Amino acid sequence: MLAEALTTPQLDKGSPVGAALARAVDHLLRLQDEAGWWKGELETNVTMDAEDLLLREFLGIRTEEGTAETAEWIRSQQRPDGTWATFYGGPGEMSATAEAYVALRLAGDPAEARHMQAAAAFVRDSGGLERCRVFTRLWLALFGLWSWDDLPALPPEVILLPPWVPLNIYDFGCWARQTLVALTIVGAHRPARSLPFRLDELRTGVPGPPAPPLTTLAGRLHALDRLLHRYERHPLRPLRTAALRRAERWIIQRQEADGGWGGIQPPWVYSLMALHLQGYPLEHPVMAAGLRGLDGFTIRDERGRRLEACQSPVWDTALAVIALDDAGLPPDHPAQQRAGRWLVEEEVRVKGDWSVRRPRLAPGGWAFEFANDNYPDVDDTAEVVLALRRLVPPEGAAWPWAARARAAIDRAVAWVEGMQSANGGWAAFDADNTRALVGALPFCDFGEVIDPPSADVTAHTIEMLAAEPGHDPARLARGLAWLCAEQEADGAWFGRWGVNYIYGTGAAVPALVAAGVDPADPRIRRAVAWLEQHQQADGGWGEDLRSYRDPATRGTGATTASQTAWALLALLAAGETGPAVERGINWLVEHQRPDGTWDEPWYTGTGFPWDFSINYHLYRLVFPIMALGRWARGSGPGTGRRP
Repeated sequence: MLAEALTTPQLDKGSPVGAALARAVDHLLRLQDEAGWWKGELETNVTMDAEDLLLREFLGIRTEEGTAETAEWIRSQQRPDGTWATFYGGPGEMSATAEAYVALRLAGDPAEARHMQAAAAFVRDSGGLERCRVFTRLWLALFGLWSWDDLPALPPEVILLPPWVPLNIYDFGCWARQTLVALTIVGAHRPARSLPFRLDELRTGVPGPPAPPLTTLAGRLHALDRLLHRYERHPLRPLRTAALRRAERWIIQRQEADGGWGGIQPPWVYSLMALHLQGYPLEHPVMAAGLRGLDGFTIRDERGRRLEACQSPVWDTALAVIALDDAGLPPDHPAQQRAGRWLVEEEVRVKGDWSVRRPRLAPGGWAFEFANDNYPDVDDTAEVVLALRRLVPPEGAAWPWAARARAAIDRAVAWVEGMQSANGGWAAFDADNTRALVGALPFCDFGEVIDPPSADVTAHTIEMLAAEPGHDPARLARGLAWLCAEQEADGAWFGRWGVNYIYGTGAAVPALVAAGVDPADPRIRRAVAWLEQHQQADGGWGEDLRSYRDPATRGTGATTASQTAWALLALLAAGETGPAVERGINWLVEHQRPDGTWDEPWYTGTGFPWDFSINYHLYRLVFPIMALGRWARGSGPGTGRRP
């Protein structure tokens, strides 16, 4: 067994906990790529797959084989009531259902089929295409099924606004910014490909809601939208030409080594369409690389053909290293050595869009994906530094790559400190990206469009900085003050990038303890009380995505392995060893599969709270290993010592 290398002194491999931990470690080790990285699937909803088919139809490269495979997957995800949800166990969602319906019509499913009639009825009952999100109606406009005049205006001239002017592209979060720039080109061309069907069965004919009154911000922005539509009909040609060229260059400059944009589906898809409309043939190196890269995001297995919205090898590898170290795998184990070397190689050494707000800050840090040099993020950087410090302490550990790792860590710490926002917290990709005005634009109805500081990212950053001998104590103190101020009245913290209050609290408590806050501190005791109050009757923890909208569901939902582990990590950090912890540990042991992992169809990751959710397939393994490992060792980074 690979897990025989575990060196945890207190680990009795004949005990239930020891045996469960050994099986989990063995499973995780088997998943490592020879190059050193780990990557679990990022499962999302079928809009990714529907839009992939529509993209290929738009570009003229859709194949019957690929269409049939994708259609089979989309059908398999339809709920019994004929709808599609955006997360496992979630309610039917109108825009997702409409896009899935269009994709299946493209695949040849007749509107008269029972499953199609059920989907169409749901869309109509929910308000019809007239009430779908802007992005869904934009896809319809691409094929002449919706009027461009009835979409919010997106003039490419926005690319010419300097960063200090409101509504410039750098006011948007990086994911929205990349998407927006590409869509300004698409909207300027107003393409209308044809499809062999109409969608009258999805329409209600009911006019859209009236414009908000001018006395409101929304009303004034709608008035601005009407003015922009007038301009769109008669743009200043020299200005329009200059804007299109600037936007085109902006997109090309941000294409990554894997052919993609930002390592995520939306800007990737729209950038390909934008460049094609600008005259780039499919054979052009930029287009060819982009299409090849999409193939690398495509999964084909017994479950069908589906597209990942993103890939997370850096994040997964950092978490795996920490988990294996928590379990007692020694730093010189070949798996840890391969992972450490690979992580060092992935360091980002060039300036990206973040430098617009921090022009004098030297680059450093890590991104989420295999290739995303333009958008390293604070969260990944913090976890990578924490992982590398398990393998390469400030002194000693003379691995061949140790000196490079220490230099990379020093650069990363300086970069992360420089990315602190003015309020003391840290966001994922940008600093001071907090201008909420952009979220009120008529176009922005698809989720979060700015990147303000969040409790989970700030907590991971504090945990990392607290362990770094060269950190700036003043920055750490400001971050700690911000994080404490963000604690909810009931003791929990909001989870921006994970679901939800269990994730936020599971990150915040270990960070506070790592930063020197006494576990007896009232802030930690309130968090412990909240976690114990929300423990399930079966001993585990679970929280549904509904908690992003319904306060009554905070901390409630089906029990999951990842969320149980998050709660345990917080309780262990607070020095808890009592019945709540024991019941949580027992849940993990009792629900482990024979192969060492756990079943977890529920989505516990977040892209946009409620609007876009993710099932990180490796979460169900790495976080339980951390919790079991820290419990078995009785002590460890961020944990209290068991008596």
